[in-house]
Amino acid sequence: MEDDFRPLLNPEQTGECYSDRGSTDSLDFKTKRPFHVEPRNIVEDDPQERVSAEAAILNSRVNYYSRLTASSDRLLSPPNHVIPGPEELYIYSPLGTAFKVTGSDHSSKNPSIITIFAIWNTMMGTSILSIPWGIKQAGFTLGIIILIFTGLLMLYCCYIVLKSPKAIPYVDASDWEFPDVCRYYFGKFGQWSSWFFSMVSLIGAMVVYWVLMSNFLYNSGQFIYNYAHNVNMSDSEFGTNGSDKVICPFPNTDPGGNYTTSTVYFANSGNETSDVSFENWWSKTNTIPLYLIPLLLPLLCFRSASFFARFTFLGTISVVYLIVLVTIKTVHLGFHLEFHWFDTSQFYVPEFRLLFPQFTGVLTLAFFIHNCIITLMKSNKHQENNVRDLSVAYLLVGLTYLYVGVLIFAAFPSPPLSKDCIEPNFLDNFPTSDVMVFVARTFLLFQMITVYPLLGYLVRVQVMGQIFGNHYPSFFHVLALNILIVGSGVLMAKFYPNIGSIIRFSGATCGLALVFVFPALVQMISLRRQGVLRWPSALFHTFLILLGVANLLAQFFM
Repeated sequence: MEDDFRPLLNPEQTGECYSDRGSTDSLDFKTKRPFHVEPRNIVEDDPQERVSAEAAILNSRVNYYSRLTASSDRLLSPPNHVIPGPEELYIYSPLGTAFKVTGSDHSSKNPSIITIFAIWNTMMGTSILSIPWGIKQAGFTLGIIILIFTGLLMLYCCYIVLKSPKAIPYVDASDWEFPDVCRYYFGKFGQWSSWFFSMVSLIGAMVVYWVLMSNFLYNSGQFIYNYAHNVNMSDSEFGTNGSDKVICPFPNTDPGGNYTTSTVYFANSGNETSDVSFENWWSKTNTIPLYLIPLLLPLLCFRSASFFARFTFLGTISVVYLIVLVTIKTVHLGFHLEFHWFDTSQFYVPEFRLLFPQFTGVLTLAFFIHNCIITLMKSNKHQENNVRDLSVAYLLVGLTYLYVGVLIFAAFPSPPLSKDCIEPNFLDNFPTSDVMVFVARTFLLFQMITVYPLLGYLVRVQVMGQIFGNHYPSFFHVLALNILIVGSGVLMAKFYPNIGSIIRFSGATCGLALVFVFPALVQMISLRRQGVLRWPSALFHTFLILLGVANLLAQFFM
């Protein structure tokens, strides 16, 4: 009974609480712990046990302040000494009993190493297959410079997105995502435009996945067929000889031109030595994209995507295997480098090329994580290390891209093949008979089959939620949306299966708003409202906006 009549404020904590009393924006939970409910006051086995007077007074005070005004208005929000810490929250029933909230935030927080790995794993996608092609398009030296420079810019813009909710005064933005921030600053236009460009990135990724799944399924089936029928394709493929064969599917007869516009397909699916009926039924562009429909369309209609989330570890295995594959191929092939700074030779590309915007478009999507970085960082145990962990994650992603891109470019055998033969999917530069590449394609195929429904689920939730206010309005609504998404993937896989161009266009489009324009504007408006915006900062952020616009426009002239 004596405990029930103790002073509500702990003298040892009074100084701590009132030291920040003048700041209504303080979110430090260390300043909100004057109340404590003893364990004996919490209902456990005895449902008749009641809470103490201390807990009842705490509950009454919180309810009183909650009735004063809306929870989003910080001016009349409960004082720091009234709100308990997250570990001291209880559910109070009308009967006066209190139930401890289990599974608090502390138990679900991740250490920094897990957060860094989660960001790395999320950012590592199909773009890694196009990094060597992007370096070839920009030139070896310029490609490395652009990769580092773009990575730094993307990191800074991601940092702006991460801290943007905390820079909003007098509003509880702790649960906001970046579209909510855009709505706060730009109204409905900001909300809908950020939603639209986020959809561009997701649907663009799904189209790339369909093209790659068609590619991997075709090559895997071709490998199995050739092995079963003892078919040798080495004579029909334009490439090198030896055990580590490298091929050039589209040899360029004009080293000074863009070989993607006029090409001769020397290795036409390897079907010259295959049975005619197999060639008709197993075509990379005519039949394979259609074979995926009965497999993936039903999976997209699942109400929940939790089952497929269990297989996300396949992405990590695939990336690690790709790194091992690149290392082994580089050791066997060796380096083939020759520096020609501006002139074009028969086997090498210049170090600086005017096609470099194609690489910036690819990198914009390769480093893109801005639409989900706030969610990922909320699970970080030490929030004060968010900036450091984000920087380390970007460093690891950049090093991974550099490792794969530089080694594939350097090891590509020139001569006898030209560096211009490097494909947008560098696995296409290895024959279907290569066992290690067959394993890589199989891994990637299964990974994409499990990730594709997850992407479809994200698209459905955002589209249906915005339009109908319900994530699953009906089966026919969901089916119609999925048919549109699958149809776009089938059309691209059939008529334009160039993942490099698809990635660069989708990356430059979504990056225009979510990477450059909105973060830069949000930063300038926030600094201006605080009265600390200076002309160097305004000039730099205006440069970011112009850079995003130029990045998108340049894709149409390449």
